[in-house]
Amino acid sequence: MDAWIAGGIFLIAYALIASERIDRTLVALLGGLLLIVLGVIDQRQAFAAIDLNVIFLLAGMMVLASALGRTGFFQWLAVHSVRLSRGDPLRLLIILCVVTAGLSAFLDNVTTVLLMTPVTLSIARRLGISPVPYLISQVLASNIGGTATLIGDPPNILIGSAAGLDFTDFLINLGPVVLLILGAFLVTMVVMFRGSLQVPDHQREAALEATEDTIIRDRGLLIRTLIVVGLTIVGFLAHSALGLEAATIALLGATALMLVARLDPHEMLREVEWSTLFFFVGLFILVEAVVQAGIVGGIATMIADATSGHEGATAMALLWFSAGASAIIDNIPYTATAIPVVHQLVAGGMSPDALWWSLALGACLGGNLTIVGASASVVVANLALHAGHPIRFGQFLRYSAVIVAESTVISSVYVWLRYVA
Repeated sequence: MDAWIAGGIFLIAYALIASERIDRTLVALLGGLLLIVLGVIDQRQAFAAIDLNVIFLLAGMMVLASALGRTGFFQWLAVHSVRLSRGDPLRLLIILCVVTAGLSAFLDNVTTVLLMTPVTLSIARRLGISPVPYLISQVLASNIGGTATLIGDPPNILIGSAAGLDFTDFLINLGPVVLLILGAFLVTMVVMFRGSLQVPDHQREAALEATEDTIIRDRGLLIRTLIVVGLTIVGFLAHSALGLEAATIALLGATALMLVARLDPHEMLREVEWSTLFFFVGLFILVEAVVQAGIVGGIATMIADATSGHEGATAMALLWFSAGASAIIDNIPYTATAIPVVHQLVAGGMSPDALWWSLALGACLGGNLTIVGASASVVVANLALHAGHPIRFGQFLRYSAVIVAESTVISSVYVWLRYVA
């Protein structure tokens, strides 16, 4: 009976999250708490399932990114991209995508697009062209770049915590394939948008002149923030040797920055996306209830049976299924659900490397397929709509389908050659 209740509430919650008709944080919390009230999962088990390493890592990085945004650093970076491109729209597309992918690897991709999108809208307005091609490209680039590191994309944070993988593990295992995918992506974007990005000479010159007035708003804060962010990243790289969790390092960095930069902690904590953090809280409880009800174990058995226990076939099935599932629903709840399945498969004797990296690649890159597949996509779509430049579902899909197909193929070849063959 518990399995039916847990499965039913879980599916209803998924459907509501995917429909976006009700705030996803409220859905996740209500679903999780309802399972506790109905006795499907014990209250202590439910609260123990909340992964504080994920919650505190995100909170710490949100504070650091918010402080960096206050300095004008992201605006400065964007307008210097215009100068570097000399106003050439295709060159600008490449530069903005590389900048977005790079930032998304070391800040979470949601924060990156949240800070970069308003700047991109401003640049496009000055050039007198539609911002939609740039916004679509930046969404795709943010999810590709975020795939490379532990902190770049929320699914990776979940996987890293569950599998005991650190920042270095992600960089070494996913960095090479992400560079390959990014190269293929840039070539594809240039080919796709070559005929739709044309800027009259007079508007190009005006845009270049307009960037001259853009300066860093607070150089002192910028220097302090960059030093602390740099030390935090070093801490991520060395956290295993230090015997500290990534969350501890992120919180230490955020606390140290507020102290040395004399930032008001009340103001900084108000800028933390608490709704996102509580969404994770509800999600952890929902998933734990499904695990306790035995549903996850059944799914793991079905996958193993369908692939006859063949490690390579299981890895490929997991990668492609994850890409497809993450395209339909947000990749965060999907990953939270898939993690216990992978645990079951690993416990059955399969190689953890092939499975964990297949899940990470599929969940992060598959989220690029639709405008609702990843949190970063939803953020950009909302900002673009408010600015009067709506990104249509079909319009996004026309470009994203090609990118997801090529990135998943590249990932499959990479996983097979490195972890299976």
